[in-house]
Amino acid sequence: MNLLSQDNSLNQLRKPTAILSIWIFALLLLGLTFKSCLSDMVTIWINVEEYSHGFFIPVISVYFLWLRRRQLNFVEQFKGSLPGLIIVIVGLILFVLGGLATLKIVEQYAFIITVTGMFTVAFGLPGLRIGAIPLLFLVFMVPFPSFIMNNLSSKLQLISSWLGVEFIRSCNIMVYLEGNVIALGGYKLQVVDACSGLRYLFPLASLSFLCAYLFRGPFWQKALIFLSSAPLTIFMNSFRIGVIGVLVHNWGTEMAEGFLHDFEGWIIFLICMGLLFIEMWLFSRLSGRKVAFNELVLIPGEWSGDPKLPSTEIVFNKSIFLLLLMFCGTTIASSYIQGREDIIPTRKAFLSFPLHLGKWQGRNEYMDQYFLNELKLTDYVIINYTQPESGSNTNFYSAYYQSQREGVSVHSPKGCLPGDGWQITQFGQRDFPDIKLQGNSLKLNRAIIEKGDSRQLVYYWFQQRGRTITNEYLVKWYLFYDAITMNRTDGSLIRLVTNVGTAEDMEIADQRLKSFLRDLIPVVQTYIPGKTVSEQIY
Repeated sequence: MNLLSQDNSLNQLRKPTAILSIWIFALLLLGLTFKSCLSDMVTIWINVEEYSHGFFIPVISVYFLWLRRRQLNFVEQFKGSLPGLIIVIVGLILFVLGGLATLKIVEQYAFIITVTGMFTVAFGLPGLRIGAIPLLFLVFMVPFPSFIMNNLSSKLQLISSWLGVEFIRSCNIMVYLEGNVIALGGYKLQVVDACSGLRYLFPLASLSFLCAYLFRGPFWQKALIFLSSAPLTIFMNSFRIGVIGVLVHNWGTEMAEGFLHDFEGWIIFLICMGLLFIEMWLFSRLSGRKVAFNELVLIPGEWSGDPKLPSTEIVFNKSIFLLLLMFCGTTIASSYIQGREDIIPTRKAFLSFPLHLGKWQGRNEYMDQYFLNELKLTDYVIINYTQPESGSNTNFYSAYYQSQREGVSVHSPKGCLPGDGWQITQFGQRDFPDIKLQGNSLKLNRAIIEKGDSRQLVYYWFQQRGRTITNEYLVKWYLFYDAITMNRTDGSLIRLVTNVGTAEDMEIADQRLKSFLRDLIPVVQTYIPGKTVSEQIY
């Protein structure tokens, strides 16, 4: 009787409705496991215009997978689903690491990897080959981290400003460019983040990826169709800035505000789409195919399969239970991880930072609230130091973050300086083996910047949990590593700036900052936590 009941239960599980119910439950469990990072991603789609197209990405991916459903066959043997289980394990491990470091982007990419593995568990490697491109398309729904967005935005602002000014000059209009500020006689236009072109680039890149996928042509043409989205965006955004400049010159600043400004943005995006289709049409002509303009991206008829063929048979595979077990374990682990709190080391507040360092006498400066809102720092100090005897001057700035999670992180001066009109004419690193900071020899970035006839020498570095770091990407790696191993993400930026006279030798400016460093380092290390709390000096 027991054997008969076991066989009956197994037969019940092999029914298509029962198998489908188990897979639906697995999908719900997947959503529960990744609930936090998916919720953050949707919030960005709602609030950040650059990613407002994110809602369409998963819908389009599912649609293309549905079109090819008749080509997919469920795996019957555990061996066939093993590659998928390995991919799922990789995705879940990455998710746990991202949770420990509280890096949502790591968790979001882990979600895509896990979904890919789950698809491979169901349909095996043959199915993965069929669904690879629709699954890869999901990458476009994940927002870039803020430090990449900031760097990319600042560079695009400068490029778009320069090309826009060249267009204005071609219309015989006198114009002056200082960083990302365009001066038109009595008017000044600032190319801000919203005008960098990212609002066109991300949706256009997604669209060009789809067009390349559906375009019938050699791989090199598909690659060029996708890659062309970046130069198309930059060129058309620059053209838009130039047109706004011409309109402002002739009819005033209201041409750059309100509905007209937003309407011009929509027009430019539609033109970008039109240019993309023209590019595809030219490629089809080069290949000797006379394709109608409205047939460039038609979905292949064979994808829907022969309607006379039976639908994909849903078969039972015991690996689904192992998949459910892994999801349950990861869900429990993630609930524990989310309960962790950053260790916040004690430190002196910059409010008490001395205004007298050796022979240097200082005066405090303060940021506008706008910059404080953008930087989201915990504490900061800006002091202009001078030496009354020599007249030498040095500006000292440090920003401290007690936690660099949830998209809050130190901003690199390398990305901010060009936006103020300063151009970096020389950049490198310099070592000071005789100056020790928290037990390590000091190594920092050295930049010479110029704006018009003015020159400045800049030293800066990132002091992160006892490490002196010059590379901003290495900062992100150690942030990830220390969040897991130390449960700490605090850190700071230290920057020194001195004016350099027109006839002054740059070596003299270097000696001035080196002299200031000798007086600064013993004091500043008492305001920035070291590798361990016990190393903090008071």
